[in-house]
Amino acid sequence: MFHKSLITATALAGVAAPALAETDLAFALDWKFEGPSAPYFLAIDAGYFAANDLSVEITEGAGSLDAIPKVATGAFPVGFADINSLMRFLDQNPGAPVTAAMMIYDAPPFAVVGRKSLGISEPADLNGSVLGAPPPDGAWAQFPIFAAETGLDMESITVEPVGFPTREPMLASGEVASVTGFSFSSTLNLKRLGVREDDISVLLMTDYGVDLYGNAIIVNTDYAAENPEVISGFLSSIAMGWNGAVADPDAAVTALLERNPAADFDLEKERLMMAIEDNVMTDYVMENGLGGIDADRMANAIEQTKSVYEFQSEPDASLYFDSSYLPATGAFAVE
Repeated sequence: MFHKSLITATALAGVAAPALAETDLAFALDWKFEGPSAPYFLAIDAGYFAANDLSVEITEGAGSLDAIPKVATGAFPVGFADINSLMRFLDQNPGAPVTAAMMIYDAPPFAVVGRKSLGISEPADLNGSVLGAPPPDGAWAQFPIFAAETGLDMESITVEPVGFPTREPMLASGEVASVTGFSFSSTLNLKRLGVREDDISVLLMTDYGVDLYGNAIIVNTDYAAENPEVISGFLSSIAMGWNGAVADPDAAVTALLERNPAADFDLEKERLMMAIEDNVMTDYVMENGLGGIDADRMANAIEQTKSVYEFQSEPDASLYFDSSYLPATGAFAVE
């Protein structure tokens, strides 16, 4: 289990800083205001952004790919998106001013979520079944790697394009036998719809040979080059927000509900805890701190992506991740 007191000296230093004129910063999320976004709202309410002279406005998104063009065009200087989709975007849009600057989901939540009562308990059960997949979904984007690693017969699987709002309802009603999605999103949405927990099967892609990273903070590189202190302060505040959420998840979810009063406290707390335990606080993060990446693992991730996606140009890891704006020490200090 993770330590409850994880704020570093680097992060704490920002709290004592004198107040200056705040810089407005628009932050594009990947998804709705749900549990995993609670740390960012905590960073607002606890004053972590203000301590770094930032006034941050957070906007919800429509999928793991959604923030990439928003940040690349400069409409948003910072966002939250799937780094694997970022690789493909940069390959298709060479020179676009966008890169990842801080890894958040060290273990991605990419999953196939099915119902045991509909015959889905393990990857092989997907053969001959109907799979619901939203086209902009990050998990669907990585499904070909999962299929290759598990030896699925893609031709036997009927893929039903579905919208995000209808994805879990279609699985709950039996119109599809499984869906692609983030584990914490689809699982808890099904529970909310009345599907029994013991009927839900969660096939985490990382458990079946998919050695990818997940969502990261992305930045517009033109903006970052012109405003390095702003980006560094933003990332330090993000680290503090996650630290605060680990130490006091109730406070983080309370901050979330201020922006999404229709949300269920217990459900969103469970969703946040799933993200912390399964995706954020990995063994690597506990040892090295939140935010960075391992060069060898990134190279493996690129090779896996090459196995299912034909790059137009030779992939270059330096285009996809820039660690230069990260705090000097890891966001999580393990004692």
